[in-house]
Amino acid sequence: MLKAVILIGGPQKGTRFRPLSLDIPKPLFPVAGLPLIQHHIEACLAIKGLREILIIGFYPVSQIQPFASEMQQLYNITVKYLQEYVALGTAGGLYHFRDQIRFGNPEAFFVMNGDVCSDFPLLELYQFHKAAVEKSDKTALVTIMGTEATRHQSLNYGCIVTNRETFEVTHYVEKPSSYVSTLINCGVYVFSPEIFHTIGAVHMKQQEQYSKNYNGNGYRDTGYIELEQEIIAPLAGSGQIYAMPVTNWWSQLKTAGSAIYANRHYLQLYRTKHPERLCASGGGGDTCVIYPDVLVDKTASIHPTAVLGPNVSIGPGVTVGSGVRIRESIVLTDATIEEHSLVLHSIIGRGSRVGRWARVEGTPSDPDPNKPFAKMENLPLFNRDGKLNPSITILGCSVSVPSETILLNSIVLPNKELARSIKNEIIL
Repeated sequence: MLKAVILIGGPQKGTRFRPLSLDIPKPLFPVAGLPLIQHHIEACLAIKGLREILIIGFYPVSQIQPFASEMQQLYNITVKYLQEYVALGTAGGLYHFRDQIRFGNPEAFFVMNGDVCSDFPLLELYQFHKAAVEKSDKTALVTIMGTEATRHQSLNYGCIVTNRETFEVTHYVEKPSSYVSTLINCGVYVFSPEIFHTIGAVHMKQQEQYSKNYNGNGYRDTGYIELEQEIIAPLAGSGQIYAMPVTNWWSQLKTAGSAIYANRHYLQLYRTKHPERLCASGGGGDTCVIYPDVLVDKTASIHPTAVLGPNVSIGPGVTVGSGVRIRESIVLTDATIEEHSLVLHSIIGRGSRVGRWARVEGTPSDPDPNKPFAKMENLPLFNRDGKLNPSITILGCSVSVPSETILLNSIVLPNKELARSIKNEIIL
C-alpha cells in the first residue's frame, strides 16, 4: 500500500503569484482547465496500490476542504486536507501528521511540493526507490526526483551531487552561493516510513535548543523543520538517500508569469493522456478557428468568427465575442472578451471584461530555447533601475478594460475600472 502527500503551504506564501492568488488559493489556481494540485492527484491515480492522498498546509479548511471532497468523489480515492495549526515547514508538517501518514502501514509514500508542474513519473520514481532499498546495505530513506538545469540557474535550486554508478546522493546544498552541480531537486520524493525517526531526532534537538534559548521574542515554533536544509542535506553521504535524474518536462509555479508556460505544457501532455479535453483543430461553420492546443470549458460561449490558440485555456462561463483573437493566454471563469479584441500572453481574471477593439498583451517569459536545460526565470517585479520587468499582462478578478484601449506589460489588481491605455504599470 502506498500514499501520497501534497505540500501546499499557506496564504502568507506565494506572494509573487499575486494578484492571481488574492481571490483563489494558489494551489487551486486553474492551469490547463484544472486546479494546479489536481494535476498532482491525477498523476497519483496512475499508481496501482496508492490508496490515500493527504494535502498538508495551513490554508483555512473552508478554502481547501471542498476541493478535497470533490476530488474524493470524482476519483473514488481517499483525499484528506490536514491543516497545520501554524506554519511548520516542509518537514515539520510531515512529522506533525506522521500518524495519519503511517496509518495502514504503507510501504512508502510520495511527497510533492504543490507549486511544481510536471508529468510526474511517479511509477518510475517508486520503482527506482524500491530497487535502491533492495540493493542498499543501509535503509534507503528517500529518493529525490532530479533534473538538469543550466550552471547559472542551478544556484536558485537545491543542488545534488551523486555517485554516477549507484545514484547515491553524496552531497546536497540548498540554493548554494557558488556552483555545486547542475542536477537540481524537483521537489518530488519517495520516502520510506523510517524517515520519521530522522525527522523525530531533529525535532527533539530543536525542543532542547528551544528550552535553553527561548526568551519570549518570536522564537520560531519547535515543530518548524525544513526538509531540504535540516533533513536531506545532513543525510547526504550516509548511503540512505538517492536521486533519480529525469528528462521529463518540469517547472515551478512561483510567479504569475510561469502559469502561461505551465499551461502550455499541460495542454501538450493532454495530447497523449487526455485528448478528449482538447478542441479539434481547424474551424468553420458553427465552430471557431482553433490552432492547437486549446481547451474550452463546455459552458463557455465562443463566437464562430473568433480565433483561439495556440496554447489557450478558456474557463467556465466565459463569453468570447466575434472577431476576437486569443493566443498563449488563460481566460478565467465568467470573463467576457468583447468583439474584435486581441489577447496575447495574458491572464484574464475571474469576472473581468475586455471591451471592444481592445488590445491586452504581455511579454512571454519562457526559458531561453538556445540553452539546453534552461528553466523559467522567476524574475522580481522590478529591475535594479526600479522599472517594471517585462512580463505577461495580468487582470485580477472583476477588472474592466474600456473599448479601444491598449494594455501592455501591466498588472491590474482586482475590482478596477480602467479609463485609459496602460503600458508597463501596476494599477493598485
